[in-house]
Amino acid sequence: MLTGRNPAAMCVAEAPSSNSSTTLFGVVFVMDDPLTVSPDNTLKVIGRAQGVYTSASQKDVSLLIVFNFFFTEGKYNGSMLSVLRRNAPLEDLRELPILGGSGLFRFAQGYAHARTHYLDIVTGDAIVKYDVYVLHY
Repeated sequence: MLTGRNPAAMCVAEAPSSNSSTTLFGVVFVMDDPLTVSPDNTLKVIGRAQGVYTSASQKDVSLLIVFNFFFTEGKYNGSMLSVLRRNAPLEDLRELPILGGSGLFRFAQGYAHARTHYLDIVTGDAIVKYDVYVLHY
């Protein structure tokens, strides 16, 4: 979330023309979003989605995202999965490649399906559901 008392994402850089762009082209955000077992963000936090995203298109709403699913609970505590992709949050379903991992996810490969569960286009606040499919050693 970009709003509230303790935002989990924030703008850290922008181009001089970003505010006049309909896609916010050139804006860079960092994120440290909670991971829960379902899109209801009142549930127990099992990790964090930490990384960077930037508005990377002049013509449509499209982000370049680089982030880690960092797990802080249970069997996978301290393990990570890494993701890199173009992400168009207005599309129903996006497939994101899992580029690797660490800890129990060492040598991971796979993909995640991302679906926007909630999006406030005015504030930029969003809740995204990820279904992750991964092979690891």
